[in-house]
Amino acid sequence: MDLATFWFILIGVLWTGFLVLEGFDFGVGMLLPVLSRGGDPVETEKRRRLLLTTIGPFWDGNEVWLLTAGGATFAAFPHWYATMFSGFYLPLLLVLVALIVRNMGFEYRHKRNSDAWRRGWDIAIVVGSVLPPLLIGTALTNIVRGLPIDKDMEFTGNLLTILNPLSLLGGLTILTLCLAHGAHFIALKTDGDIRHDARAFATKAGVVAAVLAVVLLLTLGLTRGGTLLSWLTTAVAAVALLAAIFFNTKGAEGKAFVGTTLTIAFAVVTYFLLLFPNVMPTNLAGGTDLTIANASSSPLTLKIMTGAALVFTPIALLYTAWNYWVFRRRLTTKHIPAAQGL
Repeated sequence: MDLATFWFILIGVLWTGFLVLEGFDFGVGMLLPVLSRGGDPVETEKRRRLLLTTIGPFWDGNEVWLLTAGGATFAAFPHWYATMFSGFYLPLLLVLVALIVRNMGFEYRHKRNSDAWRRGWDIAIVVGSVLPPLLIGTALTNIVRGLPIDKDMEFTGNLLTILNPLSLLGGLTILTLCLAHGAHFIALKTDGDIRHDARAFATKAGVVAAVLAVVLLLTLGLTRGGTLLSWLTTAVAAVALLAAIFFNTKGAEGKAFVGTTLTIAFAVVTYFLLLFPNVMPTNLAGGTDLTIANASSSPLTLKIMTGAALVFTPIALLYTAWNYWVFRRRLTTKHIPAAQGL
């Protein structure tokens, strides 16, 4: 295996880590107004704070996977980075703004003991949790589907080119998978009424996600000429999602969460298998496909990057695993103190 192929695989791993780990973060954020409804305003506020507490130790670390994926693409495949970020400039800008506003909501929501203040930041958290998976799913599906890229490796389309039905289906599929994934995470991390509410919602979201995912992956596989391996990973993703729905109905929250984790992971693997050996295929006659070979950096650059990755990647993985182990206990509204602030 050459170093360019190694970095293509590693970037796929980084995107998988981001969508699996940040996926449940997004799901929890989107479910903030859905699962927080209590019998009175005090109980509702406690439930909202409980939901945010479940992801409190994780959300900022999970976002590092996105930054690392972008940085690795820039360093290992500069032509891919340039074409992708110029073509998807507006969607990626919206993703960045949404993440910033969402993170501000996490940090500032508790700074003032005011219903109006908290309500405003709750809206920011919800919107900031909806836009990134929707837009990232749309962008990744566009990349696999093919884009108008000319012989100079430049994107020649516009915003309407990106907002096509198949790519929007990809965005909605990632969105619903994150909803189901987040609901499973809430059921796994909480107890009491909110745990049962999360399980009930997870079943509904899982069924919708299963229908969308099957249509999406079948369409991409048929249009892109899927290989035996890509069809196998598609099947694994489908079986894992059905298993998640089944285990959720039986109250096995841990197994259900593993199911949606495997679904998202194998869906991303399928995307990268459909791409290989391209990184951004063109759908223009006379255009140039961006491939692992013609879009990569120099061998020396890749060699230096590989050395750094072999040293720091295991450290990052060990720290991530330790963080999740430390904060593994279940929470209830009884663990949430009274609201404070100015």
